[in-house]
Amino acid sequence: MPNAVILDAESLGPHIDLTAIRQAVSHLEVFGQSTTQQARKRLAKADIAIVNKVVLDAKTLNQLPSLKLICVLATGLNNIDLETAHARGVAVKNVAAYGTASVSQHTLMLMLTLANRLPLYQRDVAAGAWQKSDFFCLQHYPTMQLSGKQLVMVGQGELGTEVARLAEALGMRVTFAARPGNEANDNRASLDDLLPEADVISLHCPLNDATHHLINASRLTRAKSSLLLVNCARGGVIDEHAALTALRDGQIGGLAVDVLPNEPPREGHPLLDALDEALNLIVTPHNAWITPEARQNIVGLTAENIQQWQAGR
Repeated sequence: MPNAVILDAESLGPHIDLTAIRQAVSHLEVFGQSTTQQARKRLAKADIAIVNKVVLDAKTLNQLPSLKLICVLATGLNNIDLETAHARGVAVKNVAAYGTASVSQHTLMLMLTLANRLPLYQRDVAAGAWQKSDFFCLQHYPTMQLSGKQLVMVGQGELGTEVARLAEALGMRVTFAARPGNEANDNRASLDDLLPEADVISLHCPLNDATHHLINASRLTRAKSSLLLVNCARGGVIDEHAALTALRDGQIGGLAVDVLPNEPPREGHPLLDALDEALNLIVTPHNAWITPEARQNIVGLTAENIQQWQAGR
């Protein structure tokens, strides 16, 4: 059985049981965090590298003659030099659909929170506005009843499909947009055609050349002023600067993101600065996926990947 090394186990969060992976290998060495430079030394004798976000670039892979398999503890593979791995005969496996319930739950939470203008009402309650009200309630921010509203989805994979199912349970009308960049070969309506009638747009597509700044200033000028925009895909799928300007100017009604282009945002970001403003704005720290069930699923799926690799599949 092979030797394996986990480079960034802490990225899975607390209270995660690694037993399934331990049982799939002869020896498992666990590091909480690793830099790319540290990875070169730590993987020197490893058959299997298990990694979430540590970058394994060409220089690193070329220094690891024993490496035979890379297991990524996520769906995205952008931290691995796939071309070099392929050239060296190193298999690369990811995990998919581990957090469908977790992310779809989070996405619905963002929709509901924006629809009910919770960021604005919470701000006013904290400032004492309810306590001073002439009436029993506050109602100066019009809320949106989602039942009967049009939800436009970009991305019809497992996650997008589950979000659509939950939205339909709320009574929403759901339409999937054509795959960006492939509209000519897709019988679904394009985002541009659907956008003017959208009450909510939810993004669940990969970040690539066709989806970079898919939601931009030009498209936002054609949106309803009440549009709620939710991004649980990748930072950069929307032009965050343009979306923030549109929100401030009243061109859209709400904005919620779980992702930013650079994570963690050590250099800051305009959306983070804007959280102090009276806006229907939500920024969550890329934690749509973090339910304990989803994180434990990653371990089980990774163990299955190792077993399938050993079986030649």
